[in-house]
Amino acid sequence: MKPDHVSTSDIRSAFSAAMSAMYREEVPAYGTLMELVARVNNETLAAQPKLKERLEATDYLDRISEERHGAIRLGTAAELAMMARVFAVMGMYPVGYYDLSTAGVPVHSTAFRPIGDAELKRNPFRVFTSLLRLDLIADEDLRKAAADILAKRRIFTDGAVALTEKAERDGGLTMADASRFVDEVLETFRWHDEANVDAGMYHRLHDAHRLIADVVSFKGPHINHLTPRTLDIDQVQALMPDYDIAPKAVVEGPPTRACPILLRQTSFKALEEPVSFRNADGVWEAGSHTARFGEIEQRGIALTPKGRALYDKLLDQSRKVVSPAADGSNARDYEAALAQSFAEFPDDWPAIRAEGLGYFTYSLTAKGQTAATSHADIDALIDQGLVQFDPIVYEDFLPVSAAGIFQSNLGDGAQQDFVASPNQQRFEADLGMKVLNEFDHYAGIEQASIDACLRALSKQDAAE
Repeated sequence: MKPDHVSTSDIRSAFSAAMSAMYREEVPAYGTLMELVARVNNETLAAQPKLKERLEATDYLDRISEERHGAIRLGTAAELAMMARVFAVMGMYPVGYYDLSTAGVPVHSTAFRPIGDAELKRNPFRVFTSLLRLDLIADEDLRKAAADILAKRRIFTDGAVALTEKAERDGGLTMADASRFVDEVLETFRWHDEANVDAGMYHRLHDAHRLIADVVSFKGPHINHLTPRTLDIDQVQALMPDYDIAPKAVVEGPPTRACPILLRQTSFKALEEPVSFRNADGVWEAGSHTARFGEIEQRGIALTPKGRALYDKLLDQSRKVVSPAADGSNARDYEAALAQSFAEFPDDWPAIRAEGLGYFTYSLTAKGQTAATSHADIDALIDQGLVQFDPIVYEDFLPVSAAGIFQSNLGDGAQQDFVASPNQQRFEADLGMKVLNEFDHYAGIEQASIDACLRALSKQDAAE
């Protein structure tokens, strides 16, 4: 990086802040949500001093209040490939492949996010990015019409493209260029209340699937939600009505636990917003569209393949007992079934670690910082009080939960059947790069922390 270039983390932080300010202005309920989350987080930390102590010790505390993830839905391979280049300027890279067709949503997705530990602690902004699967639209004429509409739009400003190319060519951006870059890219995510289709086409797309209408009918992929991170999602869910926010029926993901795993999410219903459609005579006609909503998340430990297989089994098991209804009529029964199924999953950190279900980072205790040994058995070092472990935060997403949020906000009748058709190879071809395997990434972080502990103890041993 040249001396006058700003870091990708600084650009990402500036963009995340600008996005949050824009969304707060466009969707005032998001600001209310932020107030609620801040209250719950402060109360949780005050009530759990040990949690606060570990968050401070692992440098996770400062990032929580700034943490956001957003979501966008793209229409073409060209849009996806360019979006990948734009996110790279912010130090964000594609992690994981998600096929949502299995849950009745015609998209497949990845999450763009920072991947280094220092970058995540600086600003862990993530954007869950979906690409519309036109091949899943059964109506051939509608599929072609949608493709033609998408082919004509340009979702990036000329300035955003030029500055992305400049960053690629020069290896970064100056402060002035970075500021312009944030302003230009923000336009891609801005809400547009004028549709680029007439009302008739909008309703045809809407009848095929509400998400298809959302992607195809507008000038760009408006950000459809921004998500703050809470330390107690159950408390947020309980308090939302006090803030005049109607929560979705159930919290998506695993049940309430002493040791949180993976990701839990809830949201408020999508807003019905006024939009205009231009008719054949060129006259604008009033209409409405429902897409943007508020979401909250609580993040737990990243699970190993073994832990994830157990999670998937228990989730499937609970849903065979009670499938959550969109109207919330069986919410309590579903939550009870979920809790009963997940009783099989250990709920304390030592057991989760001993059974190889989750990923941890390892560090020297106060005793370990003055000890000396060349012993390389990490379990023995823990037993001796020389090494301690902390859960690695799950930085990614869950396809069933994402689909549940989508469906909740698209409306009760939005569920449709699509043939499950994961196609990671096609997605990566459209993206222009491979997506990072999240399991390999977490395993690498864990192993690096073990190696660092062993090196430090060995050096102390050699010094003696």
